[in-house]
Amino acid sequence: MAIRSVVLDTETTGMPVTDGHRIIEIGCVELMGRRLTGRHFHVYLQPDRESDEGAIGVHGITNEFLVGKPHFAEVADEFFEFINGAQLIIHNAAFDVGFINNEFALMGQTDRADITRHCSILDTLMMARGRHPGQRNSLDALCKRYGVDNSGRELHGALLDSEILADVYLTMTGGQTSLSLAGNASDGNGSAEGSGNRSSQIRRLPADRTPTAIIRASEQDMAEHAARLEAIAKSAGAPALWTQLCEQ
Repeated sequence: MAIRSVVLDTETTGMPVTDGHRIIEIGCVELMGRRLTGRHFHVYLQPDRESDEGAIGVHGITNEFLVGKPHFAEVADEFFEFINGAQLIIHNAAFDVGFINNEFALMGQTDRADITRHCSILDTLMMARGRHPGQRNSLDALCKRYGVDNSGRELHGALLDSEILADVYLTMTGGQTSLSLAGNASDGNGSAEGSGNRSSQIRRLPADRTPTAIIRASEQDMAEHAARLEAIAKSAGAPALWTQLCEQ
């Protein structure tokens, strides 16, 4: 059975959460196995407080823009259903998880106030630090390192950043990002309420292409591979996706 993952990002009124800051945007895209399904969840939220000027400078979401947007409580059930049981892939997970837990706690939903009870967490920042120690591992830095197009990212945005992070994650872990989506916009399925589907495209190899040479892994290669998986698991706090797939 394929692993269901949700790549997630939030924008907030500022930080830290202990100073009463709130979530103002949530963006998620779904992966089934290692394929984008086209399902996503995206919402702007009214936080009942003003955003810090520094935060607005990062994400560009003004207090005026959020007037009339729903409160977290209005979308909490829909959001929880979208992430429930999934592996959450987040860059700097402690930040986003802390804010999400706080929003559920403010509603008095103690069971949901620790989403790690309902989802596993994979922190791509920790993963990147394990792979590239001593280097910059921001999302922009990873895009440059792995050749992921982030030219439209002038400001932070939760949905855009989750889409970019999905590409970074798949590239960083050796996957393909241009295969077909598991769902499509015409089937009427695979979309959370208020969400949309992204179009799919299949890139086919030419029939007359030269067959790729097969190079078998040596014993040393296998040992280094096992060591790398162990390092990833240690830095991410969970088994590497490759290990999880092999155990199925």
